[in-house]
Amino acid sequence: MTAVRQSWQVYMRGARVYMRQPAYLMMTLIQPVIWLLLFGALFKSVTGIPGFHGGSYIDFLTPGVVVMLAVFSAGWIGMGFIEDIHSGVMDRMLASPAWRGALNVGTVASGAATVVVQSVLIVLLALVLGADYKGGVVGVVLLIAIAALLGSSFASLSNGVAMLARQRETLIGAVTFVQLPLTFLSAALMQQSLVPGWIQTVAKFNPVNWAVVAARGAAMQKTDWGLVAGRVGLLAALALLCAWFATWAFNKYARSL
Repeated sequence: MTAVRQSWQVYMRGARVYMRQPAYLMMTLIQPVIWLLLFGALFKSVTGIPGFHGGSYIDFLTPGVVVMLAVFSAGWIGMGFIEDIHSGVMDRMLASPAWRGALNVGTVASGAATVVVQSVLIVLLALVLGADYKGGVVGVVLLIAIAALLGSSFASLSNGVAMLARQRETLIGAVTFVQLPLTFLSAALMQQSLVPGWIQTVAKFNPVNWAVVAARGAAMQKTDWGLVAGRVGLLAALALLCAWFATWAFNKYARSL
């Protein structure tokens, strides 16, 4: 129970950051709305391309935007640790008897909660715009859960890189280097059968594409449980691997003190 309580305290510390910075909170909530409207207007004509079978573009786009937001929101979680390192807060926390894993678990939970809130906004806005959630309520819940799971992986990865790099510029470069290629090498914005063959091959090993395919299969069509379970299994394995990496990075930083 001590580990749970400590993780909760770290989570609440992250939540207070939003509450004490209304402008930051507002931008976090508005961003998903802008993305859905912007990409929806920009790419809506792709439904006229021969071979496109995604139905309306809002149906096709919604899971993609939800997953993209998970990647982009969670990818910056590590910036908080860099601030703590530079201010001396991290050293004091690591010198305490607190479970070190709570630092990662709490911040990852905070990032996942942000993803959930943003995802709910996207789901509701898409519904207003005419999205048809053929998977029903269960499918929508799975869509949001898949986004949160992917966000957890990227949050842990961001934390690990932050502990190793200890510099904002390095984390910014690393996150940007990973986010954009993974997003555009997935089915987030375009149907896979319409992209070059090499992109289709790369997408098979792309965790962002795993999440997009699973989310779309869960919410926007009659749920394909085999497809969803397979992709969720891969994402869960990735989340564990990233959590291990973050823990290793914490220990490496602690040994350097």
